[in-house]
Amino acid sequence: MEQANPCRPWPSAPDSDSGGHFWIESILTEIESLPPLVERQAVYLRPNAARVIIRQFKPATEPRDHNPTDKTRANHIVDRVMALDPESSARQLAEVLENFQDRHRDLPEKCEERAGDMELVFDEHTAFTKIQRRLVGAYFLQEYSYEASALFNPSIVPHPDQSGAPAGGLRFILSLRAVGEGHVSSLTFRTGTITAHGTVSLDPASKLAGLPIASARGCGPDRDRLDISFNPDEDISERVIFPVTEAQSNGIEDARFVAFEDEGVTTYYATYTAYSGFAIRSELLETRDFVSFRMTPLTGRAARNKGMALFPRRIDGKFAVIGRQDNECLYFLTSDDLHVWEEGVAILKPEFPWEFVQMGNCGPPIELDEGWLLLTHGVGALRKYCIGVALLDKTDPTKVLARSVEPIIRPDPLEREGYVPNVVYTCGAMRHGDRIILPYAVSDTFSTFSTISIAALMTSLGV
Repeated sequence: MEQANPCRPWPSAPDSDSGGHFWIESILTEIESLPPLVERQAVYLRPNAARVIIRQFKPATEPRDHNPTDKTRANHIVDRVMALDPESSARQLAEVLENFQDRHRDLPEKCEERAGDMELVFDEHTAFTKIQRRLVGAYFLQEYSYEASALFNPSIVPHPDQSGAPAGGLRFILSLRAVGEGHVSSLTFRTGTITAHGTVSLDPASKLAGLPIASARGCGPDRDRLDISFNPDEDISERVIFPVTEAQSNGIEDARFVAFEDEGVTTYYATYTAYSGFAIRSELLETRDFVSFRMTPLTGRAARNKGMALFPRRIDGKFAVIGRQDNECLYFLTSDDLHVWEEGVAILKPEFPWEFVQMGNCGPPIELDEGWLLLTHGVGALRKYCIGVALLDKTDPTKVLARSVEPIIRPDPLEREGYVPNVVYTCGAMRHGDRIILPYAVSDTFSTFSTISIAALMTSLGV
């Protein structure tokens, strides 16, 4: 995947075979004379079917939408449990706990909580023992392998707690899109470190995973706003943000995290796509500590599109994003309200063959001395996705100072196979010292890392 000087086109090929050898030699000489631009890291995040959450099981037996047939069938399950003698009930619950308790935190309590959701099917029964309630709850729960199919489209931000970071290095939080049964996407996290020399390593992930608790929900026009929180004593790798609202029911996709600085306060925002199975909309995730989060739908004409990426600070006193409004070009948008986005100004359009189909951003812009570094993706022939860069003016990001003529990363022939072949993609990189730390996904299946020399990149851009 390493590319030499992708931002400058190669010498034109000769019109005939004469001189062809010299033309090839000139290209090889140029490649050898260039400093390395992209350095791959031997770090891989692959989907792990053993990582499971426990969630509600909603067969046609649960009363939904006041359907009397569903209610009757749900009551049949309860009736069968209640018909067991106390010894059999205890034995069945013990078997459930023996099989599953080491895979989940507080499983007995989760079973009882689920039973509490089933009050409508308890109408015909006047009393339950704790064992019976927990056993009933177990029949309406299921394990879900949330990353069984894919673990991809990562973004990265500095960890809010830098204690224990290596000398000259830092700790980071990596967000990833996880896909399980039914192609449902959720958001999960990992942590790791970067050394002063740019070596990336990941912390071991917990074998457990769990869902947050909804602590508050909006009402009226804000009915889809939701506050959620996790147990702060649990490892961040256990935290899974799974679809909650109807608008998210088929997926929380492609979160683009940014550490946003405003008046000395750092807030971590992520724009993401909520997918209902029929429609999409952009939403915003907000946190200070990666324990408590607020999820809010975005409104305005621009919010009907995918792939909005927030700048890490205000521009001329306004919030700013890079987005795509026409399925082809990249736009610069500003707003006084973080949650309302209207139309913007087109700044980048497909220009080179590797991006002829469409362009998109690959995460929030990164502030450099030279300007705003914007990672882009382009889609070319045979729906091949590649990653490129553009440099925007720091005071007026509608001005494009430079852009890559060729991709800096393209699908490697040895890694092009996967859930969606011929794709490299990222939802956000970050700067560390003189390098860009770039996590990216391969073929919508797994994720890896590369680092990019800023000096070499600027040279290749002619800056």
